[in-house]
Amino acid sequence: MTGMTSSERPFLNRRLAEFGTTIFAEMSALAVSTGSINLGQGFPDTDGPQEIREAAVRALRNGRGNQYPPGPGVPELRAAVSAHQERRYALSYDPDTEVLVTAGATEAIAAALLALLEPGDEVIAFEPYYDSYAACIAMAGGTRVPVTLRPHEGSFRLDLDELRDAVTDRTRLLLVNTPHNPTGTVLTREELAEIAKLAVERDLLVVTDEVYEHLVFDGAEHVPLASFPGMRERTVTIGSSGKTFSFTGWKVGWVTAPPALVSAVRSAKQFLTYVASGPFQYAVAEALALPDAYFDAFRADMLAKRDVLAAGLAAAGFEVFRPQGTYFITTDIRPLGESDGFAFCRALPERAGVVAIPNAVFYDHREAGAPFVRFAFCKRTQVLEEAARRLKAAW
Repeated sequence: MTGMTSSERPFLNRRLAEFGTTIFAEMSALAVSTGSINLGQGFPDTDGPQEIREAAVRALRNGRGNQYPPGPGVPELRAAVSAHQERRYALSYDPDTEVLVTAGATEAIAAALLALLEPGDEVIAFEPYYDSYAACIAMAGGTRVPVTLRPHEGSFRLDLDELRDAVTDRTRLLLVNTPHNPTGTVLTREELAEIAKLAVERDLLVVTDEVYEHLVFDGAEHVPLASFPGMRERTVTIGSSGKTFSFTGWKVGWVTAPPALVSAVRSAKQFLTYVASGPFQYAVAEALALPDAYFDAFRADMLAKRDVLAAGLAAAGFEVFRPQGTYFITTDIRPLGESDGFAFCRALPERAGVVAIPNAVFYDHREAGAPFVRFAFCKRTQVLEEAARRLKAAW
């Protein structure tokens, strides 16, 4: 099959034609075929807390969630999300009208963009960006307008003037991600205040992806954009259990927003999955109520792993951008005499027995991302140490 009909029209519609198979699928397949250590896709190689796994088993056995759960999500989880936002950030959301459970954050992003955009609306997103952003904007008929985070003094930073200049009369929505994947940047309170001021002045909607909210390091703080003046009523905040509790396969995410925005997002979401992850929703409700000690230990463990991999990458000759958040490290391969991240990552499994992701896939301006490569450190420490050994031996 060529993907064409007799009329020569491609099977895949024009909006998605540029995307093809994700780089994650390609690189994960390469990891399997070469027996390499997969530091490409961001999933842990150990499961989350035993008591939360048991909560899922208990829900299954007790018949909770085995049939369709309520469209907005099970009441226990909506209440837990609301309590989490109140306890962590002093943000009050009504669990009945201002919380929506989704099939992971990816569906939340898709549903929000499909609901809130009309064809031709412009969406400003910080590049490099998680690859589903571009695809979901395209599916909604929107136009993406990238604002590039650029390296500056060891991290990637936002140029607020460039952001302001990117706003036009056609701008409908800002798509914000902090802590930021793939760069590990955590937007500061001052930067967020300026973004909030801009959104209010230009009457923009904001969708903010905060799935790494519990993974911030080195004194950085996660501050929800919805907490700034004038922002709660215009912001769709997206959270997820997968990154925080190491159950990425459960696909339990959520949206918090005012009733009118939640209703809009739910209108799109009901025709995507309708509902998902029934028994897991009950388990995640228990997970969100875990004591602070869990979240502190989780962050400390990831910080230690970050430092193991960062040191190993530096010893192998990479320039390392030490992340303030997430569980990814972005590196510059130019000190190794390389400049093409795609070619580098496709050769790396054979050369070093390690898989990484070229950051250029996260850019519209591919040349801006060409020399950067992302490694995930959400793996067992001995795996990271072995990856570091292999990388050092390869150069």
